[in-house]
Order: sequence, then structure tokens, then C-alpha cells
Amino acid sequence: MNRTANRSEGRPPAFSYREVRKGFLRRRPIGTTLSCDEIPLERLAERYGTPLYVYSASAIRERMDSFEHAFRKVPHTICYSVKANSNLGILQLLAGIGCGFDVVSGGELERVLRVDRRAAKRVVFSGVGKTSEEMQAALKAGVMLFNVESESELWRLAECAARTREKARIALRVNPDVPANTHPYISTGLQQHKFGIPLSKARKLYAQASGTKYLRIAGVSVHIGSQITDVQPFALTMERVAELVRVLQDDGHRIQYVDAGGGLGIDYQDPSPQEFARPAAEYAAALLRPLRGLKVHLLLEPGRSIVGPAGALLTRVLYRKTNGPKQFLVVDAAMNDLVRPSLYDAYHEIVPARLDVNSARHETVDVVGPICESGDFFARGRELPVVNEGELLAILDAGAYGMVLASNYNTRPRPAEVLVDGKSVKVIRRRETMDDLLRLETRLS
Repeated sequence: MNRTANRSEGRPPAFSYREVRKGFLRRRPIGTTLSCDEIPLERLAERYGTPLYVYSASAIRERMDSFEHAFRKVPHTICYSVKANSNLGILQLLAGIGCGFDVVSGGELERVLRVDRRAAKRVVFSGVGKTSEEMQAALKAGVMLFNVESESELWRLAECAARTREKARIALRVNPDVPANTHPYISTGLQQHKFGIPLSKARKLYAQASGTKYLRIAGVSVHIGSQITDVQPFALTMERVAELVRVLQDDGHRIQYVDAGGGLGIDYQDPSPQEFARPAAEYAAALLRPLRGLKVHLLLEPGRSIVGPAGALLTRVLYRKTNGPKQFLVVDAAMNDLVRPSLYDAYHEIVPARLDVNSARHETVDVVGPICESGDFFARGRELPVVNEGELLAILDAGAYGMVLASNYNTRPRPAEVLVDGKSVKVIRRRETMDDLLRLETRLS
């Protein structure tokens, strides 16, 4: 079988190829079809249309299990990063298995509360620009921890806590000035970035906060970026955090939590089969070695590494097109549905939903959408099996930062989303209609 099939066969249980047979007693193999869990993607596209986001519940659980196993020897809470994929169905699935949540806005907090108000006790509220209204809502909900990003925010939170007479448990998010080998737009741990408080100023600010009636010092927080695949920056970060925790403990502060943030990346390009247990274990080792002996409860904020490989965007080929030496596949999905290739020049593997056993032809194409922008593409110069107009493609590893970044550019309704769990399928977001897009607007009289 070709490289495309092998790539997806290495990803059970989310997306894998299954043999299709015809003839008497189905003895004659004619090809393979790509399935999510036990449901062929072609069946989902026929029933729900395209573009369509498809997620695997079993893959999400598998990733969560790997995280839990990797950190099993220490007190910890996994606080899923809601910004990666905030669909209520995904959040409900995670809440049901005891997951906590990392939110960065009042809207994300409301999503968690709509799923399970009791989950507020497992929520950390991060974000560099919290408003007074958001702080008050979080205090009322009783969130576990506020990750405070600046001195001004600290005193704003103190005012809100005094007004509501609710004590705010806080951790200062410190900026460790550690470089992460990732895209500059998603790197957050250097002093040139807007995030966090310099380590050199943290001790003084903790001392000032300790004398405030409605602030309760509870931890130290850090986050150095996203899509990081080398664990060494995490290890260096934790070494600097551990040094600060020891200083703070010597100062008499009770540091209950260390929030290690998120950022563990996934491999979008490696065609070989990957087991997540190994990178999860390496990540755990990098974080835990510097924290030995501190007796803290570790908070983790994974997002992409849980839901990224669990999702795919299905799209149908509208047209084949040739411009001089260039070959194009024009598909019905666009940059408004998945902006990562346009925004970050990100790689997503693209595979046909069906492979013909009798055809091994490949071609080099650009996979592009219908939006009136040259930046509307999913792949450039990509070698793919030859597909015809009307056939289905799957854009893999689209479970994170896909639908959450979608827009209505060119007045395009956003896709539907479905969650597959074994043999069952549930629509967790219906496809938008034109009425949905226009209902908040008014015409001039």
C-alpha cells in the first residue's frame, strides 16, 4: 500500500484506511476507504455535507489516558486548553472524564459552565487582558485559580474580589525568558512577548499581594508557547520556576500549585506511526525532574496534543485546473474554515477518502479554496494520489485551532461538526445557514 495509506494506518483509532471488497462473498479487494473510528468518511460527507469537521471521541480519550498515565506518580490536574477547540460537545466529553479546563476569556468560562457548573472548581483563568466583568464572573463561579499576567491586573482583581467579597486564589504567570523552537506567533516565553511578569519582579509582587485581604497566593504559573516538540525548553523553564518556588516558600508563601502551562506539540508531517505515550512520558520527565521535593500540585494545560490528531476537515474537489505548469485542485473548503496554512504556513497532511487498489498514480498539485485571496490554500506543490472532481479529501490533524479560528469571510457559512464514537455519530454543531449569518444585521430604512 502507498505512503498515504500507511500514514493514516499509523493513527488508530482516529483515522485509518479499511479495505473495501466487492464480488461474490466480497472476496475481491477494490481499494480502501478512510474511516473515523468505525464510520467511513464518505458516509459522513454524504449525510452531513462538506466542508465538515469530524472528531474521534476515542482518540480524545486515548490522548487523555496517555497524559494521566505519564503524570500518575504526582498530584496533578489536566486543565484542557479550551481555546484549542471549544465546541460544547468536546468540552462535555472531557468534563465527563474529570478533566479540568484552562480558559482565557469570559466566553470560554461560560462554555465550561454550560457543560458542567461543577467543573468551575477545576478551571484556571489565564489570559493577558481579563476585564472586570470577566473577573467577577469567574469569582462568582468559584474558579480554582487566576493566572495573573501583570501588576495592573493583580490590583484590578483585588478590587473585584473585594467588591464581590470572594477570595481570589492567584498564581503569577512569570515570564522565564526561555526561547521555544516554534512559530513566532505562538511563542510566549520571551521578554519581548506581551505575556507574563519578569522573574526578577515576581518576588516583590508576591510580597505585595500577600498583604491584600481578598487575594490568596496559591501558586506559580508559566507558559512558553505552543506547538513545541522539543522537551528541553520545558525542562529549562521548570528549573527556573522551581528556583522561584523555593524562594517564595522560604519567604513564607504557601505555594500549592505549579501551573506548567501547555504547548506540547504534535507531528503534522512525520509519515511513520506514532504512539503518543512516548512523547507524553518524555514531556512528563522534563517537567517533573526540577520539581522534585517541592510537594506541589501540578497543573497542565494541553490542548492541541489532545484534540489535534482527533479531528479532520472533509472537503470535496470542485474543479481540477491547470495554469501553465501548475496543477490545482479547487475544493469546497477554504481559509475561512481552516486558516492555519494561510496564517502560519502550517502543514496538514491531505489524503483521499478512497484509494483505488488498481491505481498508484500521483501528481503534484496545489490544493486551494474558493475564496478570492491567493493566500487561500491548504497545500502548495504537494504530491497526492490523483483524484477527480467530486471526490472527497480529508485534511488531517485539524482538531485543534481549526473551527475555533473559522470565520464567515466572503459570507461563507461555517461547517458543521460531528463527533464519532465507535459506531455512533452525533452532530455537535449544525451547519450555519445564510439566515444565521445575516440575522444580527439591519438594512438602512
